[in-house]
Amino acid sequence: MAHISFDQVQISYQGRREPFIAVDGFEADVSEGEFVTIVGASGCGKSSVLMAADGLLATSGGAVRINGTPVTKPGPDRAMVFQDASLMPWRTVLSNVAFGLELQGVGKAERLAAAQRYVDLVGLRGRETSRPHELSGGMRQRVGIARALATDPAVLLMDEPFGALDAQTRELMAVELLKIWDIDRKTVLFVTHGIDEAVFLADRILVMGGRPSRVTEIIEIDLPRPRDAAVRAGAAFAKYRTHLASLLFGDDSEGPGPAPDSEGPAAGGARTAVPGKSTAVRSGQSVR
Repeated sequence: MAHISFDQVQISYQGRREPFIAVDGFEADVSEGEFVTIVGASGCGKSSVLMAADGLLATSGGAVRINGTPVTKPGPDRAMVFQDASLMPWRTVLSNVAFGLELQGVGKAERLAAAQRYVDLVGLRGRETSRPHELSGGMRQRVGIARALATDPAVLLMDEPFGALDAQTRELMAVELLKIWDIDRKTVLFVTHGIDEAVFLADRILVMGGRPSRVTEIIEIDLPRPRDAAVRAGAAFAKYRTHLASLLFGDDSEGPGPAPDSEGPAAGGARTAVPGKSTAVRSGQSVR
């Protein structure tokens, strides 16, 4: 059974005269401990899919399931990290990280001890008493990640958490995030506009497209872990990057195309691709 299952998900918003369907027929399965990135054009519904998985946004069709149970509201098994860390300015780093545990009714000593573990994990030891305005953008995002992890969710939903950071800090944060993820391998859905970021982080990439939007291709990333600058500099990384860019921006002269006996994606489905090999499949299936 998939850890997260999107079954023909439709998401719509009420327009002036009639509903606007942003996402329709979104279908994908995510395995436990898998790191999946989601990419697509601005406004295609990436964040909406993430919010539906968290239970913050109701679907208008289909279902999102966690371990087979339909998602109808937020729950302690999921945590969301947004582009804006949304820290409480009057609280210290340690108090911000402990906030989710406080809401869950965890005693003060226990929650502060747990918060300290995650402050250490994200590399902020020594800044426990700092206020958000005393931190850099990257540090604030680390606090947001620590706050999400402190509640020990099974699923981490990340909506462009590094989007507001400069390029150098963004790359450093991606490396740090993978180090943190590698410790307990939580299931991660990560929305990004960054092509390099999508390839570097992921086990698989869900590419969204169309109007209404859906998963149009699933790219399996067969790169070694742990990942570092040497992986980014490799030929395999460059090929994945070129193929993903072609899907988002145009012609794919070097990336994979349909198999010789294929006519493209099955109706309502998504193509799964690896460099040099691509097959028309239903969403959520894998090419082996």
